[in-house]
Amino acid sequence: MWNRRFAGEDYLYGTEPAAFLRREAGRIAPGGRVLSVAEGEGRNAVWLAAQGFEVTAMDGAPNALAKARRLAAARGVTVDFHLADIALWDWEAAPFDAVIGIFIQFAPRAVQDRIMAGMKRALRPGGLLLLHGFAPRQVGYGTGGPPDPDQMYTEALLRDRFADFEILELRDYDAEIAEGPGHSGRAALVDLVARRPA
Repeated sequence: MWNRRFAGEDYLYGTEPAAFLRREAGRIAPGGRVLSVAEGEGRNAVWLAAQGFEVTAMDGAPNALAKARRLAAARGVTVDFHLADIALWDWEAAPFDAVIGIFIQFAPRAVQDRIMAGMKRALRPGGLLLLHGFAPRQVGYGTGGPPDPDQMYTEALLRDRFADFEILELRDYDAEIAEGPGHSGRAALVDLVARRPA
Protein backbone atom coordinates (compact mmCIF):
# COMPACT_ATOMS: atom_id res chain seq x y z
CA MET A 1 0.00 0.00 0.00
CA TRP A 2 2.65 2.55 1.05
CA ASN A 3 4.89 1.81 -1.92
CA ARG A 4 1.95 2.60 -4.24
CA ARG A 5 1.15 5.79 -2.32
CA PHE A 6 4.72 6.99 -2.73
CA ALA A 7 4.97 6.00 -6.42
CA GLY A 8 4.36 9.46 -7.93
CA GLU A 9 7.01 12.08 -8.56
CA ASP A 10 5.50 14.55 -6.09
CA TYR A 11 6.32 14.41 -2.40
CA LEU A 12 3.11 13.29 -0.67
CA TYR A 13 3.96 15.11 2.57
CA GLY A 14 6.15 17.83 1.09
CA THR A 15 9.90 18.31 1.44
CA GLU A 16 10.02 20.43 4.59
CA PRO A 17 10.17 18.98 8.12
CA ALA A 18 7.23 18.80 10.48
CA ALA A 19 6.85 22.00 12.51
CA PHE A 20 7.11 19.86 15.65
CA LEU A 21 10.60 18.72 14.63
CA ARG A 22 11.78 22.27 13.88
CA ARG A 23 10.52 23.31 17.30
CA GLU A 24 12.00 20.44 19.33
CA ALA A 25 15.24 19.43 17.56
CA GLY A 26 17.21 21.97 19.60
CA ARG A 27 16.88 19.62 22.57
CA ILE A 28 19.11 17.04 20.83
CA ALA A 29 22.84 17.25 21.56
CA PRO A 30 24.70 18.96 18.67
CA GLY A 31 26.04 16.38 16.22
CA GLY A 32 24.03 13.63 17.95
CA ARG A 33 23.08 10.29 16.41
CA VAL A 34 19.41 10.28 15.43
CA LEU A 35 17.12 7.48 14.21
CA SER A 36 14.03 8.43 12.20
CA VAL A 37 11.43 5.66 12.20
CA ALA A 38 9.18 5.08 9.16
CA GLU A 39 10.75 8.14 7.55
CA GLY A 40 8.84 8.05 4.27
CA GLU A 41 10.13 10.40 1.57
CA GLY A 42 12.92 11.91 3.65
CA ARG A 43 11.71 15.37 4.66
CA ASN A 44 12.52 15.02 8.37
CA ALA A 45 15.73 13.00 8.09
CA VAL A 46 17.20 15.28 5.42
CA TRP A 47 16.43 18.37 7.48
CA LEU A 48 18.03 16.81 10.56
CA ALA A 49 21.16 15.97 8.56
CA ALA A 50 21.32 19.58 7.36
CA GLN A 51 21.36 20.66 11.03
CA GLY A 52 24.52 18.63 11.58
CA PHE A 53 23.06 15.46 13.11
CA GLU A 54 24.25 11.97 12.17
CA VAL A 55 21.00 10.50 10.84
CA THR A 56 19.85 6.94 10.26
CA ALA A 57 16.41 6.57 8.67
CA MET A 58 14.35 3.51 7.87
CA ASP A 59 11.22 2.86 5.83
CA GLY A 60 9.59 -0.16 4.24
CA ALA A 61 8.63 1.47 0.93
CA PRO A 62 11.29 1.42 -1.83
CA ASN A 63 9.58 4.27 -3.70
CA ALA A 64 9.69 6.46 -0.59
CA LEU A 65 13.38 5.80 -0.02
CA ALA A 66 14.23 6.50 -3.65
CA LYS A 67 12.69 9.96 -3.26
CA ALA A 68 14.37 10.41 0.14
CA ARG A 69 17.77 9.70 -1.43
CA ARG A 70 17.04 12.20 -4.21
CA LEU A 71 16.07 14.83 -1.65
CA ALA A 72 19.25 14.22 0.37
CA ALA A 73 21.36 14.53 -2.79
CA ALA A 74 19.59 17.74 -3.81
CA ARG A 75 20.22 19.24 -0.36
CA GLY A 76 23.83 18.05 -0.26
CA VAL A 77 23.52 15.96 2.92
CA THR A 78 24.21 12.36 3.88
CA VAL A 79 21.62 10.13 5.56
CA ASP A 80 22.09 6.42 6.28
CA PHE A 81 18.85 5.14 4.70
CA HIS A 82 17.63 1.57 5.28
CA LEU A 83 14.89 -0.33 3.48
CA ALA A 84 13.42 -2.26 6.40
CA ASP A 85 10.20 -3.68 7.77
CA ILE A 86 9.53 -1.75 10.96
CA ALA A 87 8.37 -4.97 12.64
CA LEU A 88 11.78 -6.56 12.00
CA TRP A 89 14.06 -3.59 12.78
CA ASP A 90 16.95 -4.35 15.16
CA TRP A 91 16.22 -1.75 17.83
CA GLU A 92 19.24 -2.72 19.88
CA ALA A 93 21.86 -2.53 17.09
CA ALA A 94 23.30 0.77 18.33
CA PRO A 95 22.26 3.40 20.88
CA PHE A 96 20.99 6.72 19.54
CA ASP A 97 20.94 10.15 21.14
CA ALA A 98 17.41 10.65 19.80
CA VAL A 99 14.71 8.58 18.14
CA ILE A 100 12.06 10.35 16.06
CA GLY A 101 8.61 9.07 15.13
CA ILE A 102 6.50 11.50 13.08
CA PHE A 103 3.05 10.42 11.89
CA ILE A 104 3.74 6.69 12.27
CA GLN A 105 0.21 5.66 13.36
CA PHE A 106 -0.39 3.33 10.43
CA ALA A 107 -0.50 0.12 12.50
CA PRO A 108 -2.99 -1.38 14.99
CA ARG A 109 -2.43 -0.52 18.65
CA ALA A 110 -0.66 -3.80 19.52
CA VAL A 111 1.89 -3.21 16.74
CA GLN A 112 2.28 0.44 17.73
CA ASP A 113 3.02 -0.68 21.27
CA ARG A 114 5.80 -2.96 20.01
CA ILE A 115 7.23 -0.12 17.91
CA MET A 116 7.18 2.27 20.89
CA ALA A 117 8.91 -0.34 23.06
CA GLY A 118 11.55 -0.76 20.37
CA MET A 119 12.09 2.99 20.05
CA LYS A 120 12.69 3.15 23.80
CA ARG A 121 15.30 0.36 23.58
CA ALA A 122 17.08 2.14 20.71
CA LEU A 123 17.93 5.12 22.92
CA ARG A 124 21.09 5.51 24.94
CA PRO A 125 20.59 6.40 28.62
CA GLY A 126 19.64 10.09 28.68
CA GLY A 127 18.54 9.95 25.04
CA LEU A 128 15.43 11.71 23.74
CA LEU A 129 12.31 10.31 22.14
CA LEU A 130 10.30 12.70 19.95
CA LEU A 131 6.85 11.46 18.92
CA HIS A 132 4.35 13.48 16.89
CA GLY A 133 0.99 12.29 15.62
CA PHE A 134 -2.75 12.69 15.50
CA ALA A 135 -5.37 12.74 18.25
CA PRO A 136 -8.63 10.76 17.78
CA ARG A 137 -10.69 13.79 16.68
CA GLN A 138 -8.43 14.01 13.60
CA VAL A 139 -10.71 11.45 11.93
CA GLY A 140 -13.45 14.09 11.80
CA TYR A 141 -11.12 16.67 10.25
CA GLY A 142 -10.19 14.47 7.30
CA THR A 143 -6.86 16.21 6.67
CA GLY A 144 -4.58 13.17 6.91
CA GLY A 145 -3.89 10.15 9.03
CA PRO A 146 -5.57 6.77 9.34
CA PRO A 147 -9.39 6.56 9.42
CA ASP A 148 -9.43 4.62 12.72
CA PRO A 149 -9.49 6.74 15.91
CA ASP A 150 -8.14 3.75 17.84
CA GLN A 151 -4.82 4.21 16.03
CA MET A 152 -4.45 7.80 17.26
CA TYR A 153 -2.59 9.06 20.33
CA THR A 154 -4.02 10.48 23.53
CA GLU A 155 -2.08 12.13 26.32
CA ALA A 156 -3.20 9.36 28.70
CA LEU A 157 -2.01 6.62 26.36
CA LEU A 158 1.44 8.16 25.89
CA ARG A 159 1.80 8.96 29.58
CA ASP A 160 1.14 5.28 30.27
CA ARG A 161 3.46 3.91 27.56
CA PHE A 162 6.31 6.20 28.66
CA ALA A 163 5.74 6.05 32.42
CA ASP A 164 9.36 4.90 32.85
CA PHE A 165 10.69 7.97 30.98
CA GLU A 166 10.98 11.60 32.07
CA ILE A 167 8.24 13.41 30.13
CA LEU A 168 9.52 16.82 29.06
CA GLU A 169 6.63 17.82 26.81
CA LEU A 170 3.20 16.27 26.27
CA ARG A 171 0.39 18.21 24.69
CA ASP A 172 -2.76 17.81 22.61
CA TYR A 173 -3.70 20.77 20.39
CA ASP A 174 -5.12 21.84 17.03
CA ALA A 175 -3.07 23.56 14.34
CA GLU A 176 -3.14 24.34 10.64
CA ILE A 177 -0.67 22.18 8.73
CA ALA A 178 0.52 22.42 5.15
CA GLU A 179 2.63 19.33 4.52
CA GLY A 180 2.00 18.47 0.89
CA PRO A 181 -1.27 16.98 -0.38
CA GLY A 182 -1.15 14.23 2.28
CA HIS A 183 -1.45 16.57 5.29
CA SER A 184 -3.17 19.87 4.67
CA GLY A 185 -5.61 21.87 6.79
CA ARG A 186 -6.79 21.81 10.39
CA ALA A 187 -5.22 18.95 12.34
CA ALA A 188 -5.60 17.47 15.82
CA LEU A 189 -2.05 16.85 17.04
CA VAL A 190 -0.31 15.22 19.98
CA ASP A 191 3.36 15.85 20.79
CA LEU A 192 5.59 13.91 23.15
CA VAL A 193 9.20 14.61 24.10
CA ALA A 194 10.56 12.19 26.68
CA ARG A 195 14.00 11.32 28.05
CA ARG A 196 15.25 7.82 28.81
CA PRO A 197 16.52 7.77 32.39
CA ALA A 198 20.28 7.94 32.73
